[in-house]
Amino acid sequence: MSLKHFSSTLVALLLLAPLVVSAEPVNINTADATALAKALNGVGPAKAKAIVSYREKNGPFKTADQLAMVEGISQKLIERNRADIKLGAERAGADKPAANPAAKPAAKAPAS
Repeated sequence: MSLKHFSSTLVALLLLAPLVVSAEPVNINTADATALAKALNGVGPAKAKAIVSYREKNGPFKTADQLAMVEGISQKLIERNRADIKLGAERAGADKPAANPAAKPAAKAPAS
């Protein structure tokens, strides 16, 4: 391989590198169609709208694999994006207030 060919190949790779960067994780239960299309590899506007429509009709997804119930979404597409598919809060207890173990239970009202 000549140095000229190598340098042109290197330049091409550097120009394409930003296109290969993985997407940000996306919550499939709260994201709009634009966010889904932007975050998930292989999901364009039509598939993203289908995901939102399915979610509105059937409620939130309980697993990433449920996306296969959406027309046009294959198991292969789910596997390709599994690391970026989120279903809800990622921090433990983020959905509800943390319990305070030092708190005393409410006192019962005296019996009359």
